[in-house]
Amino acid sequence: MKRTIIVVVMLCLMLLLSVSGCGGTRSSDRDSDSPSYSELSSGRPNASNIVNVFNWGLYIDESIFDDFRTQTGIKVNYTEFQSNEEMYSILKSGGANYDVIIPSDYMISRMIDEDMLEELNFSNIPNYKLIDDIYKNLEYDPDGLYSVAYMTGTVGIIYNSEMITDDIISWSSLFDSQYKGQILMFNNPRDAFGIALKYLGYSQNTTNENEIREAYELLLEQKPILQAYVMDQIFDKLEASEAAIGPYYAGDFLIMKENNPSLEFVRPVEGSNWFIDAMCIPKGSKNKLNAELFIDFVSRTDMALKNMEYVQYASANFEAAEIFGADLDADDLEIMFASRETREKCDIFTNLPQETLALYDQLWVELKR
Repeated sequence: MKRTIIVVVMLCLMLLLSVSGCGGTRSSDRDSDSPSYSELSSGRPNASNIVNVFNWGLYIDESIFDDFRTQTGIKVNYTEFQSNEEMYSILKSGGANYDVIIPSDYMISRMIDEDMLEELNFSNIPNYKLIDDIYKNLEYDPDGLYSVAYMTGTVGIIYNSEMITDDIISWSSLFDSQYKGQILMFNNPRDAFGIALKYLGYSQNTTNENEIREAYELLLEQKPILQAYVMDQIFDKLEASEAAIGPYYAGDFLIMKENNPSLEFVRPVEGSNWFIDAMCIPKGSKNKLNAELFIDFVSRTDMALKNMEYVQYASANFEAAEIFGADLDADDLEIMFASRETREKCDIFTNLPQETLALYDQLWVELKR
């Protein structure tokens, strides 16, 4: 989805950066005494010139890595994960070293509780002031010490209107046997159980064992009519009309619809999940300053615009969101930037007690047998 206005704005912003001598962001975006990237980089003792980034698939415009290296001399090593749980397991096992990770709200809370994240030095992240206040000091990071919001969005149902002619308004469609063999489902327990819980009228953050077991029974009934449990493949299968319906993310829908105009998106009447993904530094990062410089760079307005154009999710940078939103029609605006009324019907996942997480794990293993 190419937008001339956005491209022109981005070029203007980058021109201002190149002539301002601020070394990384518009002069209007930092206090006059804020250090430049070159100033921040110059004093780091024995620092490497790399930063290792771990992110969701197709969730950043990788051209900004070259921009970052040009301005800082720091090379980005980039790896992708498919779910919060996969990312958590890799870090928990100690099998890989990363400097920047981009988990979702509830996983950030869990990692804080388990002492898996470094506190951020916000003097190295002056563009934090461009992050909208609605994404700061939320329940998953109440003191705002460990995270900088990156992108936000909602989960809904994407379906092919040529393959399904009924009006889709409810999560019940994912449990409807008439669509047997054409239904996709998230391949992770938090999202799958969250959908079942919401359909049953319960909070997606419930710790009530009876409610969770009721959701399990619903998922068990659904299993025989599914085509598959998948994650990123939902994008490919729905876009290619290899399946008719499945849950997925609003931002991806805007990209998918460009290649398959038969696709439709709906937020179910029962409500859904509103998620916030944020940039964090895992404990033991060997390149913490580089990581903070990268987080600051990604938070810049011009970089946020680049990423929004690429991923079609709502940036937490309020300047970028305002510029980008001004060029959307009403329908796309509501899909990408969920209204307050929509958000109020959604749950933000919170970290669950260990006994509830253990129950999820147990039931998920039983479900997937």
